[in-house]
Amino acid sequence: MTFLIRTISFTADHREIVRETRVAADAVTIGRAAENDVALPDLAVEPQHARMTIHGRRVQVSALSALGFEVDGRSQARADIDAGKGAEIGLGGHRITIGLAPDGAVTLTVRRVDAISDAEEEREEASAFSLAGKLPGRRLTAWLLVAAVLIGFLALPVWGYLQGERRADHNRNIYSVDADASWSSGPLSAAHHALEKNCESCHVQAFVAVRDETCRTCHTDVHDHAPPARIANARAAPGAFGAFLNSVASFFNKPGPGACVDCHSEHEGAGPMQQTAQAFCADCHATLDQRLKDTRLPNAGDFGNAHPEFRPTFARTPGGELIRAALDRPLTAESGLKFPHRMHLDKAGGVARMGQNLGLGAGLDCADCHKPTADGVRFLPVDMESNCGSCHSLAYDRVGDTVRKLRHGDIAQTIADLRARYSSYTPPRPMELGNGRRRPGAYAQGQVYSIYFGPASRRSADSVINQIFASGGACSECHTVTGGYGSWSVAPVSQPSRYMLHGWFDHGAHKTEDCATCHKADASDSSSDLLLPGIKTCRTCHGGEAASSPVPSSCAMCHSYHSAEGAPWRPGGQAARQGGRARGGGT
Repeated sequence: MTFLIRTISFTADHREIVRETRVAADAVTIGRAAENDVALPDLAVEPQHARMTIHGRRVQVSALSALGFEVDGRSQARADIDAGKGAEIGLGGHRITIGLAPDGAVTLTVRRVDAISDAEEEREEASAFSLAGKLPGRRLTAWLLVAAVLIGFLALPVWGYLQGERRADHNRNIYSVDADASWSSGPLSAAHHALEKNCESCHVQAFVAVRDETCRTCHTDVHDHAPPARIANARAAPGAFGAFLNSVASFFNKPGPGACVDCHSEHEGAGPMQQTAQAFCADCHATLDQRLKDTRLPNAGDFGNAHPEFRPTFARTPGGELIRAALDRPLTAESGLKFPHRMHLDKAGGVARMGQNLGLGAGLDCADCHKPTADGVRFLPVDMESNCGSCHSLAYDRVGDTVRKLRHGDIAQTIADLRARYSSYTPPRPMELGNGRRRPGAYAQGQVYSIYFGPASRRSADSVINQIFASGGACSECHTVTGGYGSWSVAPVSQPSRYMLHGWFDHGAHKTEDCATCHKADASDSSSDLLLPGIKTCRTCHGGEAASSPVPSSCAMCHSYHSAEGAPWRPGGQAARQGGRARGGGT
C-alpha cells in the first residue's frame, strides 16, 4: 500500500507551492512532532495526534490523543473513510483531504487554512516590533502622495514659468531648476532635435496646443492636401464618442480636426517622426464617394483588402494627352521606339551571342541598359551612345584610324554628314561595325532584325540618305520614321520615369528583388507594352497596416499628404490642364 502526501504552502506573493512525498506503508502517523509521516507545525496539534491505516479502498483514522479531529465539520475520535469518495478531516489550523490517485495510492492533501497557535504568536510578536503603528494611515498617505504630485508636477512648473525661469536667449543658469521638464512626454524626433531646449519655439502660449501658424513659420513651402472646404466636406462626421473627444480637445485648447498636430505627433522619441496612422487617411478616403459626389477618386482603405487597382498616368503616343487607366488589363503606350524586350533578354538568341562577343557575360540583363538615378529612386533615360551604341553602331566611314559616326538625334546634321561623304564618287566600302566584324544572327533585309549593310556603291548622296531613313535602314531599325525624300522625320521618344503620380515608389528600397519579379520584360515582344506591376504583385509582400505579412504597409508608406501647387494630380493643376508627357519628379 502507498500514501501520496501532497503538502500545499504559499510564497510571500501568494503563489502556491505543492510538494509531494510517497510513503510505502499501510499506516502513517500525523502530529506536530517532526518524526511523524505528516508533520503539522501547529500548537493546536498534539505531537502524536492521529494514525491512518489503509484497508483496501478504505482508510481508518484513529485519534492518538484526547483532542480528536474533525470529519466534514464534526469532531470524532475514530472514522472509517472510503478513499474513492473522499473526505476532509481537520486538525487545528490544517485540513487533510483524503482521495484516491489513478495508480491506486491514497492521496493526503495537506493545506493550512487558518493562522492560529504558533503562527498567531509569530504575527503578534512581529507586530510588537513593527513601526506600522507609528506611520500615518493608508488614507492619509494617499492624500500626501496626491499633494506631492500636484506640487512637484503642477505647482512648481507653473511657478517656474511665471517667474520667467527661461531667459530671453534661452540659456539656462546652472543653478536654475528645470521645473517644467517633467511635462515633456519624451524626446523630440530627429527633424526637430535642434529645438530640444527651446520649447517656446513651438509652444508659444502657455497651456495652448501648438497652432498651425506656428508650424508655418518654418515650414513655409507646405501646401494643403486639397482646398480646406473640400477637405471639410470629405471628412466623415464623428460618432457620439468622437464628438465627445472633440469637445474635450476643444476644452483644452487643442486645434480642431485637420490641424498639423493631428498627423504630426511629437515627443514620441528620438529618430524619424512617426508615420501617420492609416485611420487618418481612411477617415475620408474609405467612403469618399458618399460625401463628395463629384469626386473621380475611387474609395481607398486598407491596402491589403480595400485599395483600388493602380491607375498609372501615361500618354498613348509620344507628346499625346495624359490619361489614367487601371492595370486590371494589359496596357499599351507607344514610346516611339521599336524595342522587343524578349529578343534582347533571350539568353539563347543572337543578341546574347553578340553580348558574349562584346564581353557582356551570358547575355543582356536589365541593368545593362537601365541605370538608376543618383538617389536610387528611379532610372535614367536609356541613352543611345552609352547604352545602345556598343551593339547598334552608327559608323559609316573610316578616315585613317578614326571611325566616323552618324549624329544620333540630329537629323539635319546626319543628312549633312552623309551628303558631304557621298557628294562625289568613292570606291565601294561596306557599312560595318567599325572594326570589320559582321553582325551575327538574322540581320538581313526582310529579317527580324535588319539594317543596311550592303556596299555603298556608286550612287548619289540622296540615294544613300534615303536608304538610311527608309524601311530597313539604320534609323528605322529602332525608330518610327516618317516622310520621304528630303523631308525625313523621326517620331519623338518618350521615356517617362514616373507613372504613379498619386503615389511614391522607391526602387532603391527594392534593390534586393530581381527586375523580373515585378516587370515581365522577358515575355514582351512589343515596345508598346506597359510593363508595370498591378496591385496583386505588390500584395505578395505588402499588406495593410495591421497585417502579419512581411511588410505591413500604411497609407503614408506610398502616399504624401501635402502636394505641391501645379502637380498633375491636383484638381486644376497646370500639367493636368495642359496635358503633355508623363514625367517623373515630385512627391
